[in-house]
Amino acid sequence: MMFHLWGNQNREVKRNGSAAENGVTKFKDISMKGLQALKKKGYSHLYTTGILEHATMEDFSAFGSPLDHPQVVKGRAGSPFAIKDYYDVNPFLADKPAERMQEFSAMLDRVHQAYLKLVLDFVPNHLARVYHSDQKPAGVVDFGQNDNKDLSFSPSNNFYYLPGTQFTIPTGVNPPIPVTVPYIEIPAKVSGNNVFSAQPSIHDWFETVKLNYGVDLQHGNQTHFDPIPDTWVKMTDVLVYWTKNGVDGFRCDMAEMVPVEFWAYAIPKVKALNPDVVFIAEIYNPQEYRNYIFKGGFDYLYDKVGLYDGIRHLMEKKSGATTADITRVWQQESGDFANHMLRFLENHDETRLNSPGFAATNFWSTIPGMVLTASMHDGPLMIYFGQEFGEKAQEIEGFNEADDRTTMFDFYRVDTHQRWLNGGKFDGGKLTAAEKEIDSFYSELLAWINSSEVIQKGKFFDLQYAQNAAYPKDKVYAYLRYTDKGRNLIICNFDAVNHDFNIEIPALALDMMGIKSYALKTIKSFVPPAAQAGKVEGNRIQISSNSAIIISL
Repeated sequence: MMFHLWGNQNREVKRNGSAAENGVTKFKDISMKGLQALKKKGYSHLYTTGILEHATMEDFSAFGSPLDHPQVVKGRAGSPFAIKDYYDVNPFLADKPAERMQEFSAMLDRVHQAYLKLVLDFVPNHLARVYHSDQKPAGVVDFGQNDNKDLSFSPSNNFYYLPGTQFTIPTGVNPPIPVTVPYIEIPAKVSGNNVFSAQPSIHDWFETVKLNYGVDLQHGNQTHFDPIPDTWVKMTDVLVYWTKNGVDGFRCDMAEMVPVEFWAYAIPKVKALNPDVVFIAEIYNPQEYRNYIFKGGFDYLYDKVGLYDGIRHLMEKKSGATTADITRVWQQESGDFANHMLRFLENHDETRLNSPGFAATNFWSTIPGMVLTASMHDGPLMIYFGQEFGEKAQEIEGFNEADDRTTMFDFYRVDTHQRWLNGGKFDGGKLTAAEKEIDSFYSELLAWINSSEVIQKGKFFDLQYAQNAAYPKDKVYAYLRYTDKGRNLIICNFDAVNHDFNIEIPALALDMMGIKSYALKTIKSFVPPAAQAGKVEGNRIQISSNSAIIISL
């Protein structure tokens, strides 16, 4: 969830509105009633973005939080990835900003009482252009405080510098509030996406500063890890701090931009405190997957470049899109560690499913992709808030300009989610009939995968290679999930037309499942409204367009 939006129930909002004008989640909005509603839907963890204090255009200087310069802040709310105090939470999330940490702790207690867990968004690669912690424990030194700014790179520095330069605001930056004094940064620090320029572009991560983990980026990425870089120690201390405060896991933003050696150093120290703490890496380089799991120690990695991209192309009906892209994921990328892959069809970076930039005018074309994402292997599934109601994200919020994504940077609302909140009833009472149908699909899907031992623990077998020439292999994907006690055949039709074919179960699959014969029987179908459920007669399958059928053997 984008935390500052999740609990906001203000219906009257305006472009570039302040927190007071448009509303913002308060920790108290994560009520026991709301948590129980989420638990009932089948969720186990709440992944929260934007709790750690980040740069903002709101003024909380009266509560120990320095005022940020609006020219290095994206949006009225600010970027949740421009952290200005790793030891604090955003003051605007609290009813009483001076007691914000107490209010956070009370919320975390409620999460645990509801038998849910909280995953915090941890941002290790970059922080706000001006960092100052007013909540750091005794003895902690702020990032950059002891840096030698005359050196472009030093293993002892927390930042990278451009000596002899002054930072220049990118062309095109026009904050929605008045600029009364110039922003001064001498020397200029390197921006978060490794841009060694005193004037990054407006499309760069100009509001952030790159953290230095002992890698000399300007000289062939030479590493200086002995002695342990100061940034390693500081960041490990942050993770330890939040773990001791009861956080159950960390989704690590742009984890692959931080050397894997750091994770191998930090994660064991955290897990020594709590072995159950979960580490999730946002990572986009499949060649590094194995490294970040088995060397770095991550529990789960984003499966974006592989499974998400392949499924998305199919659902968008792109020319050349084929289910072979799905087979390639397990054959070439993550087949032997698929249980470590976190899968999704929406997150804060990607376009919403029910938008012109994705499913266009046919939300229900996403059924086969969602079923496959949830059931192909036994790793975790992530659902982004509002996804289960078909959120369109088409409003112009402010810094975010109706780009088919829910804003990260503005104080605003998420329309469908807000109507599910229904004034704190959490019953979906204000959803439309069509949105309730979407919600029912997600509820049924989650109920199935959460109750199925075959999906939770079963092995996987790709059936594509064994099908005959009449099988529509480019648009239909069939696979087995099985344990010693049960077997499921799952068939997903990404095509815009119905299909009728015979399914082949090869001898190798029977041997691996430990059976000699079988009879196919439909368990359930996931189909668009008014479409026919799938049918099975012997080995003959009839499946509607944009649907999935679950069959027992």
